Amino acid sequence: MNKITKILIVVVTCLGIGYISGNSTRAGIIDWYPSLVKPSFNPPNWVFAPVWSMLYAMMGVAAGLVWSRIDYEKEIVKKALVFFAIQLALNALWSYLFFGLHNPMLAGIEIIILWLMIFETYSQFVKINKIAGYLLLPYLAWVSFAAILNGSIWWLNR
Repeated sequence: MNKITKILIVVVTCLGIGYISGNSTRAGIIDWYPSLVKPSFNPPNWVFAPVWSMLYAMMGVAAGLVWSRIDYEKEIVKKALVFFAIQLALNALWSYLFFGLHNPMLAGIEIIILWLMIFETYSQFVKINKIAGYLLLPYLAWVSFAAILNGSIWWLNR
């Protein structure tokens, strides 16, 4: 399988997981989230879908670039992709905890673990392909912002 095919597979997978995650928590997004007190720096709702779509695509490209090196650096690539899979699962879990269970406190704890897994994924990716690592930096920045937003929402609604 060539590099482009691997990149496309991972991009579609990431976008699909994002879509499923968003769809499964839609009721909480529509009914519960608007009722929360939010900080002044909370972005408008329309910002989230395009930002997340872009981040999922960048994650997919990054993982595809790393996967394309598996024939040359098998063990380190496998390790990096395990971290990638873990952070992607934690990403989906956050949506369920926050929007599905309506539990900003538990989501806040989980987002710290998610951030650490993204950072470790970045650390692994950058050793294999610098561009792949750099593609994760906007994701890391957005999740940093999301963690602050999550904590603020929990604080304002406790």
